[in-house]
Amino acid sequence: MAQLHEYRCPSCGGAIVFDSESQNMKCPYCSTELEVEALAAYDAILQESAEDDLHWEQPAGGQWAEGETETLRTYICNSCGGQVMGDATLAATSCPYCGNPVIMMNQFAGILKPDVVIPFKLDKEAAVAAVQKHYSTKRLLPKSFKNNNHIWQIKGIYVPVWLYDTDVDADIRYRATRTHTWSDSRYIYTRTKYYALLRSGQIGFDRVPVDGSSKMPDDLMESIEPYHFEDAVDFQTAYLAGFLADKYDVDAVQSQERANQRIRQSTEDNFRSTTGGYMTVVQESSSIRFRNGKARYALYPVWMLGTQWNGKIYTFAMNGQTGKLAGDLPLCVPSFFKWLLGLTALISAAAFGLCMLIPYL
Repeated sequence: MAQLHEYRCPSCGGAIVFDSESQNMKCPYCSTELEVEALAAYDAILQESAEDDLHWEQPAGGQWAEGETETLRTYICNSCGGQVMGDATLAATSCPYCGNPVIMMNQFAGILKPDVVIPFKLDKEAAVAAVQKHYSTKRLLPKSFKNNNHIWQIKGIYVPVWLYDTDVDADIRYRATRTHTWSDSRYIYTRTKYYALLRSGQIGFDRVPVDGSSKMPDDLMESIEPYHFEDAVDFQTAYLAGFLADKYDVDAVQSQERANQRIRQSTEDNFRSTTGGYMTVVQESSSIRFRNGKARYALYPVWMLGTQWNGKIYTFAMNGQTGKLAGDLPLCVPSFFKWLLGLTALISAAAFGLCMLIPYL
């Protein structure tokens, strides 16, 4: 497996970087300095101990043609374990997941070739502008987080995605009620009727996506959906130029359960939408059967911002095709309590006004 090498500070264990002022390697956390020459021997050891990756066979994706992998490199971050892929010119970068500076050490070790790729439609400037606009709408976002330069650490990365096609046969049973209420001069009457509902049918699903990276949270990727597959093209290595590409570490078989969960939930939601007109509807049983399933391997474009603030890593993602945003943001606690006190005061004032009106009602 090719490595993404990260130099570690011998004092605190933090990632050290090259300091242009001192011309030495310097730890940004404890200010420890090391001469560049002192690390040369360590580099030689790393080169000799590098191991090749295993070849995995999956029902999706294809084999690389002769010569296609010559310009590609894949690397592993020693801090968080994230795997990234780029072209041969990529010599140094920062990990898109944890943000630590890294240096590429070995060459690409190919596994499955993607079937298709959706190219980036939005460039870095558009991504930065969208994130800044998003920040500006968050009143409780700390100013120091909003105004710092971490936003320029945004990375364009192709995320590995497994796409599943399947047909579904489903039988779902519900218990439903309808209630009618009336009254006379003495009593209020309620009559409840009970119904057994059965819904049966077939649904076809195309290209249900599940990301193939354990470092990319499923909920984050699903939050920036949908992608428009009409823009997908047959994979060519040229699309990776200028971007990073994550190498899958969750294969198509391992991802099937997540796909089944999404398909099962979507099927139940669609069938539930046909049960209108009842007071209550409770699902009693569900039989969902899959057939004609197949999978494909794709790369989807994502702009990622992983930044650390007050000891916590915040991951922010934007759909590189549509511009849809999602992610975690820190909360300014003083601003939150100020807002909460203001809201409490507003509610109290409204309640006091209501109390003043009650004697006149």
